[in-house]
Amino acid sequence: MAEVVTGEAVVLDLQVARFPGRVLALLLDLLVQVPVLVLAEFLVYWTAAGHHDPAAAAAAGAVVYAVVVIGYPLASETLTRGRTLGKMALGLRVVSDDGGPVRFRQALVRALAGAFVEIWPPVSLIGGMPAGLIASMISSRGKRLGDLFAGTFVLQERVPARPELAPGLAGIAPWLQQWAAHAEVAMLSEQTAAAASGFLRRLPQLRPQAREALGTQLAAAVAAQVSPPPPPGTRAVDYLAAVLAVRRQREAARADAGPGAGTGTAPAPVPAVPGTAAGADRAVMPGAAPPDEGRASGPRFAPPA
Repeated sequence: MAEVVTGEAVVLDLQVARFPGRVLALLLDLLVQVPVLVLAEFLVYWTAAGHHDPAAAAAAGAVVYAVVVIGYPLASETLTRGRTLGKMALGLRVVSDDGGPVRFRQALVRALAGAFVEIWPPVSLIGGMPAGLIASMISSRGKRLGDLFAGTFVLQERVPARPELAPGLAGIAPWLQQWAAHAEVAMLSEQTAAAASGFLRRLPQLRPQAREALGTQLAAAVAAQVSPPPPPGTRAVDYLAAVLAVRRQREAARADAGPGAGTGTAPAPVPAVPGTAAGADRAVMPGAAPPDEGRASGPRFAPPA
């Protein structure tokens, strides 16, 4: 993932395209360009040979090369907002460094770099292609030389859908409603919230040992950023689900209130859920207290003091 700050100062988390996917997309584009280039050059020189004009043949061949090698990626990425046929097949898109659509100038720089430095010979065979590969592998956004020159990167648009939260993990357990009404979650970082959300979504696929270890670790990390501590004996999975539900509700309330709204007004209560999903987390932290009457059974955790 790449953290991108847009022109409106909005932080976005975008999935950067992986190196193998970019290479495969390039190969698919070459499967289109190379046959067209070979056929077009053959027709140009065959036609020029009949007129016995080598200079005209060379000029026409240069035009054909420019149209196929430079014009194809330039027109494709400009007209389709950052995609060629190969990128469409792999679900990739070229975007500006701020996450916006690629512009004509940027697409032109990328096309020129590919034509004369990185992809097409003769310069690419001397050192341009190895340099582009090295740059792509060491860059945090997988940038090749053309991306570095143009101020762009390639993102992965087609990503697997995230699993849905189980019904019992989408809200706040009844015994945490009073705590949730006064919980302060503003200091919870995006990274910690994303880790907790991913844990809850993958809960059915985790083995009991992994649930215990991850649940304990994530609950402790969240408790260090959220106040007040939950009631003694709260299960890790209930606590994580409640924190995320409160956070979602507060964000929705701020969005509905508008940009000038404050955060001091107490939010409406989040709907309670009857319990957690079957097979839910059994993680505990040291200092667990006995469960209160009426709560779901299972090991509990106590946040750090």
